[in-house]
Amino acid sequence: VQLQASGGGLVQPGGSLRLSCVASGRTSTSITMGWFRQAPGKEREFVAGVRSSGGTTYYYADSVKGRFTVSRDNAKNTVYLQMNSLEIEDTAAYYCAVRDGRIITSEVKRAAAYSYWGQGTLVTVSS
Repeated sequence: VQLQASGGGLVQPGGSLRLSCVASGRTSTSITMGWFRQAPGKEREFVAGVRSSGGTTYYYADSVKGRFTVSRDNAKNTVYLQMNSLEIEDTAAYYCAVRDGRIITSEVKRAAAYSYWGQGTLVTVSS
């Protein structure tokens, strides 16, 4: 599985951006696509994710709930991250990741649970 992320850029506080991540290659019917971010000098952290296994379940970090929305277009094998009300603290490199196969709930927010990673797209929130 190969991932290609895009959509990052420079935005003012309070602004919006939408990130996209296209997955290519064979995937199973049970798949979780997640977004993580890493700011300079900080560890990579979970942002949002969508698990497709029978039904669809969405997950968010507390810091982005109510501001970010993750969605997936199955036909395009693409996951999106709509980011609204951006804050300076959201500045980071954003990475999409895929766990191909079943995953338990407690693992969804763990970077180590994901097998495939995109190259990252930089989001800078600054006035």
